[in-house]
Amino acid sequence: MQTLTEIRRLLDERGLTPKRSLGQNFLHDHNHIRRLVDASGVAPGGLVLEVGPGTGALTDWLLERGAIVVACELDEALADLLTDRLAEPIARDRLTLVRGDCLSDKHTLNPALTAALGDRPFRLVANLPYGAASPLMATLATDFHPALRSPAPCLGQFVTIQKEVAQRVRAAPGGKEFGELAIVVQAMAGVGRIATLPPGCFWPAPKVTSEMISIVPRQAPLTLRPDRLERLCRVLFTHRRKQLGGVLGAAGITIDLPPGVSPSQRPEQLTVEQLIALSDRAALFLDDPRCGRPAE
Repeated sequence: MQTLTEIRRLLDERGLTPKRSLGQNFLHDHNHIRRLVDASGVAPGGLVLEVGPGTGALTDWLLERGAIVVACELDEALADLLTDRLAEPIARDRLTLVRGDCLSDKHTLNPALTAALGDRPFRLVANLPYGAASPLMATLATDFHPALRSPAPCLGQFVTIQKEVAQRVRAAPGGKEFGELAIVVQAMAGVGRIATLPPGCFWPAPKVTSEMISIVPRQAPLTLRPDRLERLCRVLFTHRRKQLGGVLGAAGITIDLPPGVSPSQRPEQLTVEQLIALSDRAALFLDDPRCGRPAE
């Protein structure tokens, strides 16, 4: 398995250095990599999506466990490195490397990744590039939820992300971190903490602490219309400190509020269940394709 010395050597041989613009901080702590792989529960023959494989440190562990890996790398130079270094598992169809961004837009998985995953259930196991973390986690929690009959259902996400982002995913009502990411993910899945990682686990060391978290789909999601819930969040949390009645009125939404919800409350004070009930009552407005779009 790759050590820090090995990671440095692989990059030096090709004249490469970590790119801050792509959030390249390579995890080299074997104990934490093992914890992430163990938490994922990946079994021999299981399909894994890995985003941002870098030099392949985590990829090695996944292949060692017998996983079939679909890896997506945005950096062309690192993709070339992986193609050469992992030529054998690629030739044996145990590793498929997709070059490019994992998302084609904020809410859509790269079509090349969708094609590579096919109709097989998969897990996301990844040290996520910080820029891709939030939209990818939300997309997999919603569009790829097993209950929504996705062609390739996501059985869980086991990821390393910034602690700040992890706090936003786990946030409870009433806090400043509580917003669309927490609401949409928690409506569809349970969120757990696997480990906290100090900067020294990475090279180069980032300026922030990281966390490993799990996002496991609820057997019965709280809503079957997460798209509607997302649109409501975009309406409400643009004005999170304003009172609910005023925000809804300004958006042209005239409805009876769900039990226990007051027009004097702020959006951030509502529970996930209350927000879902509100989204159902506002369906006529929220299902309009123009909802949530900025004015022309």
